Amino acid sequence: MDDRYRRRRTGKLDEKADKIGREAIEEARMVLPGMQALFGFQLIAVFNERFKKLTENERFIHFSATVLVTIAIALIMTPAAYATISKFFVWLTSWLIAAAMVPLMLGLTLKVYLLGLLVIGDPKTSLAVSTALLAVFSLLWFVFPLAMRLFHPED
Repeated sequence: MDDRYRRRRTGKLDEKADKIGREAIEEARMVLPGMQALFGFQLIAVFNERFKKLTENERFIHFSATVLVTIAIALIMTPAAYATISKFFVWLTSWLIAAAMVPLMLGLTLKVYLLGLLVIGDPKTSLAVSTALLAVFSLLWFVFPLAMRLFHPED
């Protein structure tokens, strides 16, 4: 952890809260490279010859997915701009990581929809697969953690 976090603390945290804050920062650091790689691939896609064959609506979907991933990156990087570890910082970081998952989930499913159109060629199948993935992301990233908190509140 950066020394700036230790030096500029505004109030003593107990060890558990301090550990949670450090873990939240590490979670954000682990997710960010994957988001950045996805963003890079989205940027170079427009220079691909096949991209020009997309309809105007499909190019808009690609643009929307890129914007959503960009929002997710902004959210996941926000804790790095907050220079102190406090109880508020722990709450903010946890909230931002969860919030970043929403545009990331939507951006990924939109990209899968477009990929399905290009690979399979059937809009209905593509929509069914991307909708199923949206459900899987929702269950794993939101419903499951909420259920774990409800059934295991001591953890």
